[in-house]
Amino acid sequence: MKKIYHILSIAGTDPVGGAGIQSDLKTFSALGAYGITIVTSLVAQNTRGVQLVYPISADFVAMQMESVFSDVRIDSAKIGMVGQASIIHVIAEKLKKYTVPWLILDTVMVSKSGDLLLDKNAVSSLRNLLLPLASVITPNLPEAAILLGCTPAINENQMRQQGRSLLKLGCQVVIMKGGHLASNSSPDWLISSDYELRLESMRISTQHTHGTGCTLSAALAALRPRYNNWQQTLQAAKAWLQQALLHADDLNIGKGIGPVHHFYDKW
Repeated sequence: MKKIYHILSIAGTDPVGGAGIQSDLKTFSALGAYGITIVTSLVAQNTRGVQLVYPISADFVAMQMESVFSDVRIDSAKIGMVGQASIIHVIAEKLKKYTVPWLILDTVMVSKSGDLLLDKNAVSSLRNLLLPLASVITPNLPEAAILLGCTPAINENQMRQQGRSLLKLGCQVVIMKGGHLASNSSPDWLISSDYELRLESMRISTQHTHGTGCTLSAALAALRPRYNNWQQTLQAAKAWLQQALLHADDLNIGKGIGPVHHFYDKW
């Protein structure tokens, strides 16, 4: 019998299903994994922006984590929107108590529409408590700059330098996402203490990119148990996401920046 992997998402919500918990569940399902969730924030948002963030208490997040880990085997996990420092503290505490083979940290700070998704006073908690627990982190260029307290990289050499600096904060692997570079392609750099690998994707001509960061980190979590290393995992995740972006225009969701098509090969 084929093994079904159990993949956990710790993140906020998105009512229109393009990002956050809802997007993660779609990604897990599209890639043949069973999705499990722990909600950190209730977010009123749509394709045009974030209207309101309603934080959940840290105690309730802790209870959700106890409920999940005391009952279900977790093969891989991703952390997305955490919102505030108190929630970061309880997540870190529980992850030290329970073992997760692979932990992907998507350093969510700002939405695609520019809305703040992480309290400014929580950045240091994210950097000091969650980064050292992560198997891999997936910052875009503005997020990497915030974590390092510097200006965003404007070329690939600076991307690599900042990736190496992030490694020193304690994570095992850094995936520097180059979507913000002014270039015709979208290069990513996979950086560890042993190697640096460049993976390039052509930019897709679509405005519908809502939730691409959430979707990539969820795909990494869903696929990592199947592959031998992060290089193979990232290559497979990017290939799948590229197709989801190519078919994003097939959907007609909202009046702003719509989601990618998670089920492009099934509908």
